[in-house]
This record gives sequence, C-alpha cells and structure tokens, in this order.
Amino acid sequence: MSIASEPRTPDVPLPAPAALATPVSKAIAARFPDSGASRYGIFPEQFLQFVTAVVTKYAADSPESDQLQLLEKLRIEELVLARACSAGNDDAWTDFLTRFRASLYESAYRIAGNDATGREIADELYADLYGLPNRDGRRVSKLDYYMGRGSLEGWLRTVLAQHHIDRCRSYAKTVSLEEQVESGAGFSAPPEPIVVPPDPRLAAALSQTLDELTAEDRFLLASYYLDQRTLAQLARALHVHESTMSRRLDRLTSHLHKRVVKRLRASGLTARQCDELLTDTDVRDLSPGLSSDLTAKLRQESSGPAFYNKDGSAS
Repeated sequence: MSIASEPRTPDVPLPAPAALATPVSKAIAARFPDSGASRYGIFPEQFLQFVTAVVTKYAADSPESDQLQLLEKLRIEELVLARACSAGNDDAWTDFLTRFRASLYESAYRIAGNDATGREIADELYADLYGLPNRDGRRVSKLDYYMGRGSLEGWLRTVLAQHHIDRCRSYAKTVSLEEQVESGAGFSAPPEPIVVPPDPRLAAALSQTLDELTAEDRFLLASYYLDQRTLAQLARALHVHESTMSRRLDRLTSHLHKRVVKRLRASGLTARQCDELLTDTDVRDLSPGLSSDLTAKLRQESSGPAFYNKDGSAS
C-alpha cells in the first residue's frame, strides 16, 4: 500500500535535525506547502528532518544568510520526490517514471553506444534506485544520496554514467580489452560533473562576472560548455581558425577565473578560502549543473551564428 493512502514513516532512517537558527527552521517549514510532500504522505516533521539534514550537511558552520541562500536554491520538489521514491511510495514512483523514464533510457543509449546495452544499464540502475532490503531489513535506495542541490535529471545521468563505467571495469576483469574491442563493445565518455550548485559566495561572484561579458563571449561559453559544441564548429561559425578559437576560449576562461577570485577576495575571503571554494566548483566547468539561474544568465543574449554540418545542413 502506498504512503499516500496510509501515511507511514519512510524506511530510511532520518538523522535528528541539528540545531538551526529559528529563521532557517521557519524558512524550511515555509517551503513545505508547495513541496508536494503531502501528496506522498510525508508529514511536516519528516520534511523538516530531511531538509535540515541537507542544510546542515553543506552549511552547518556557515552564516545564517548562507544557510538561507542554500535553502532557497534547493530543488525541494525533486528532493521530496526522491525521498518518497526511496520510501516506496507508489504515487511517487509513478511520477518519477513519467518524468524520467524516457530521458534516462535516452541517456543510457548515448552512454553505452547501443540500444541493448543502454537498456540493460538503465534497468540495472532502476533496481538500485528502487532499493532492496539490507541485512537489517531496511530498504536501501540510491536515491537516498540525492540532496536536491542540482536537478534530479542531471544527477541521474551522472549516476548512470558512473554505473556504466563500473560495469565496464568489472567486465574488463574477465575479458581482455582486445576482446572487447573486437566484439564491438562501446565505451562511454567520462561522466558529467556532479550536478550541484556552487557556494552562494561563488554563485554571486560568477553572476556578477557573467554580467560583464559581451553577448559574443556568452555565446562562446554557452555553445562550448553548455551545448558541447566543438572548437571546429565554433571556429567555422565565427570564420576563424580552430587554434585561434582555442586561444580565445583559454583567455576567456582565464579572465573569468581572475575576476571571480578578485570578487571573492573583495568579499573578505582569504586566498586559501578562495582555493577551497574553487576546488569544490571549478569556474571553468560552466556546466548546466552549476545552477539554473547562472545557466540562464550565461545564455542571456548569447544567440550567435548558426552551426552547419559538413553537408551544409544546419545543426
């Protein structure tokens, strides 16, 4: 029976909420009505527990303002959906499959390089996501590791890519690389960066720096880092040599790095603190996982010339 028809405590034990400032706890409670938690039989107390756990995990020692910014950026609805799925809620699983089944199979196909293997790794991941009882009889699901700091779809792609890599490594222990190549086995590209938003201070510095870019610079960054266009495609679009485009992107990312560091130092951070922030979130890795608002800002007025394939057709 689903949680929705008979509310129950999720099988995954929730840590006791750490002591948060009253404004933060109130802000968490304020997000409950629109979180969709009630649909899955999750009570306000349970909601407070698992959201508090996320805030304390990533910002326990941060100022109250940083905790509030982190809370504001959390994808609460997707976090609730993941927690309800890991608890075995039927309605949550229906919503999850409706939203993510098609895109997950498509991602699996692209990673594996063929439909059969792609479907296999997608199905294996579904089993891990659904969860199985451990030796203590407690249900364990991979979805317990999703923390709502980035899109659930992006997190799923990352987990799927890692699962495929682990699968290939396991297979390689019994079958030589030469045999795999001869049999036509496909190998995936490295997994996408983990989808998490940056520290609020880094997000502010990035946002201000992106505001300073020209429309063409935003076009280059969005095309290369977000749309995964190649240097050759960019060079053709702007009628320059590929090596020229490479040098231009290097200068642009270096400029971004310096400006972001300068802003972080101006906000009072030490050089060591800047290094720690940039170790966790590389400003050169302008992936969609950085955060939805920064992605939108990067795409703002970043339209540029069309890209064309070798046959002359638009891509």
